[in-house]
This record gives sequence, structure tokens and C-alpha cells, in this order.
Amino acid sequence: MRKQSIRINFVMNAILTMSSFIFPLITFPYISRVLGPEGTGKIQFATSLISYFSMFAQLGIPMYGIRACAKVRDNREELTRTVHELLGINLIMTAISYGALAIALMTIPKLQEEKTLMIVISLTIILTTIGIEWLYKALEKYTYITVRSVIFKLIALVMMFLMVKSKEDYVIYGGISIFASSASSVLNLINAHKYIGFKPVGGYRLRRHLKLVLIFFAMACATTIYTNLDNVMLGFMTTDTDVGYYGAAVKIKTILVSIVTSLGAVLLPRASYYVENGEMDEFRRLTRKAMSFVTLLAVPLSLYFILFAREGILLLSGSAYEGSVVPMQVIMPTLLLIGMTNITGIQILVPTGREKAVLYSEIAGAIVDIILNALLIPSLRSTGAAIGTLVAEAAVLVVQFYILRDEIRDILSEIHPANILIGTGLAVAASIWTKMLHTGYFLTLAISAILFFGIYAGFLFVRKEPIIREIAKTKLLKR
Repeated sequence: MRKQSIRINFVMNAILTMSSFIFPLITFPYISRVLGPEGTGKIQFATSLISYFSMFAQLGIPMYGIRACAKVRDNREELTRTVHELLGINLIMTAISYGALAIALMTIPKLQEEKTLMIVISLTIILTTIGIEWLYKALEKYTYITVRSVIFKLIALVMMFLMVKSKEDYVIYGGISIFASSASSVLNLINAHKYIGFKPVGGYRLRRHLKLVLIFFAMACATTIYTNLDNVMLGFMTTDTDVGYYGAAVKIKTILVSIVTSLGAVLLPRASYYVENGEMDEFRRLTRKAMSFVTLLAVPLSLYFILFAREGILLLSGSAYEGSVVPMQVIMPTLLLIGMTNITGIQILVPTGREKAVLYSEIAGAIVDIILNALLIPSLRSTGAAIGTLVAEAAVLVVQFYILRDEIRDILSEIHPANILIGTGLAVAASIWTKMLHTGYFLTLAISAILFFGIYAGFLFVRKEPIIREIAKTKLLKR
């Protein structure tokens, strides 16, 4: 099978990322004001809780499937066999997961209060399973993924404005959110015949996947714990309003993380392909460039949204979300932490067969998160959850850096911290005064962003930052 251009993949993923940015940018201000902190908190709590059942149903296959399919993508029969085996495992675990969810809905009072919402949000479990998104990522079909995703988001956008009119419509909004993110899974299944056969090919060996699938499942467990447990613990230990405050901060962080990791998202199948075919020089080149890209992008984004957190929250969510400002400021440094662990863990350790190392780092993060949440949420509420997440992400990075201690110098070799520090310093000096303007939150953010990122990018260009020049010449994104 012909290799897809990394340049095209990056452009498509950038468009996908921008759609993921623009969609919440349009919907969240409206939804925040219509549903209020309590309504958005209910959605956030239900989504976080269902993510645990979805995690169990997926059993680590979303990540493992990319690597497994990428290795055999040039052999249609073997690719078909691999997809059939992984989908079979997935369907079995999905049935078990729904059984566990049914028991939880019947026995836990807090879940019974929002049973309809839970059932609606749980549709993501089966839709994710039949969507076999990992197949399309393994084949680097980012154009298809992007076009399909944008179309469904546009449909969902229209549905939201037509159907969500009051605080009581939070269940409807939950259903629309699932439609936007997962309804295309049906199309995925129908379209799969272009790449695999639907008829049995025989020779199935489900057991050959189980060891690695369980390792990836354990990784998913640890990751889900320290990325979603904060919302669940807030929901049980505080109020839906506190979950709403925290959810507003996390929503913005999630959008920014998708921007920071946009290049890395297209590199996992290619990195696995290079390792499988012994092209280690190309593999190392990709990881160095990706780490430089992440650092250059994450540092200024984190700093800008720490400085302008209040303006961002009030513009997107309204004055009812004033309690989201401090949690957002606390959680913003995770952009850099997550961006770097996305490279060290998903783009380096996983393709080179060191999944257990990633698992150990994520277990460390999960343990740290659980302990800090238990200690801090009762007194600091949403800010305590943000602190727990920040320290947990730092713990993951520290463990992965330690594991890669013999390789880390090469991985970080193309990062120039002086350029980043001076550039962001100049950007802060050029934009901070806009906080004194009384032109409204939108104009303040628009003017400050142009000044901040314009000065920063201009400084890097003048300093001839290597990766900026390479991106301009498209060398980084060559085939």
C-alpha cells in the first residue's frame, strides 16, 4: 500500500484540529449560558463516568490497533484477519461493559438520578467499537477522517442551535455531542470494505493480541484515571456546579492540547512503520522534529492562556463561570507536559516495543492524581482537581524522561530554550498592557493574541529557528 504523504496528513490533521477548536468555540459560549454551570457539570460528570466503561470495552485496542494494522497494511488478507480479530475482542468486551453499566445504573443512587443522560452518553461505547477508527489511522487516511468529522460537526452544530433552548435540554445536548463525535462510526464500518474483506478469512488467533492488548489496556486505565477521575471525584465529593467550573477550564485545555499534539497524531503509524522496517534514522529524525515542534508551540500557548485566563473564560462561558479562572491557570502548564509525553511515550516508547515503560509512567501519574485529589478536592474543590492533574502529568513526564535517560539528549537536541524564553518574554511585554483596555473580552483577546503570537513568531523567524525554516520549506513534512 502506498505510503501517504506526511505533509498531507499534517495538513488534514491541522484542519481536523481547527474544526475541533472552532466547534467548541462556537458551541461552548452558547451551551454554557443556556445550561449554566450545573447543566454543563451534569454532562461533564456523565461523560467522565461513561469513559471508564468505554475504556473497559475498548481494552487498549484504539492504540494497539494502530500499531498492529500499520505493520501489516501492505497485506490485505493479513490486515483483514487482524481487524476481524481485534473487532471480535472489542465486541465481546463491549457487551460485558454494557452489562456492568446496567448494574451500576440500577444500584447507585446518584446514577439513577440521571439515568436517561447516562444511557444517551453510553452510546459512545458501541459507536466507538464499530467505528474501528484505529484502522483508518493505521492506513493514514487522514483526509477521509477529516472530511467525515467536519461534516458531522456541522450537522451537530445546526442541531444544537435548533434543539437546545433551556436548562432542561442538557440530555438533548448530550445526545448531540455523541452524534458529533461518534455517529460517523457507522460510516466507518460501511466504508471499511475498501481496505479489508468482510468475509471470514480463517486462521484467526485472538490470543496473539491479548498480551499487548492488556498492556495497552492497563495504559488506558492509568491514563483515564488521571484524566477523568478529577471530574468523577468532583461529582461525588462536591456539586455539579463545581464540575461545571472545572469542565470549562478543561474544555479550553483540551482544545489547546489537540493543537499542540497535531503533528504527533499523524506520526504514530509512520513511526511504527519505520521501526518495523529498520529505518531508524528516519524514526529518530521524526521524533526530534516533533519534540521541537511541541515545545515551540506549547510554551507560548500555556503562558498566554495563563495571563488571559479570565478573559478567555468570561468570553467563552460567561460571568457565571468566574470560578473557572484559577483552575484554568493552574492546569495550563499541562499543555507542555502532555505534548512532551505524547512524543516520548506514544511516538517513541510505543513504536519501539516499550509499552510497559509507558504503563509504569501512567500508573505513577494515576497514583499521584488519586492521592492529591483525595487531599485537595474537599478544601480547594475545582482548583484542587486542577493541581492534581498538573502534578500527575509532571510525574508521567519525569518517569518517561528517566526511562529514556540515555536517549533524551538526542531527543531534545533540536530544542533551543533561549529562543523560546526570550521570544515569550518579548511577547508578554508586547501584549500584557491590553488587559487594561476596556474594549470587551473579544477585542482584548484578539489584540493581545495578534501581538503575543506575532512578536513570538517574528522573533523565532529573525533568530532563524531551524524548525520554523524547515516547516516553511516543507522539509519536516516530506514523504
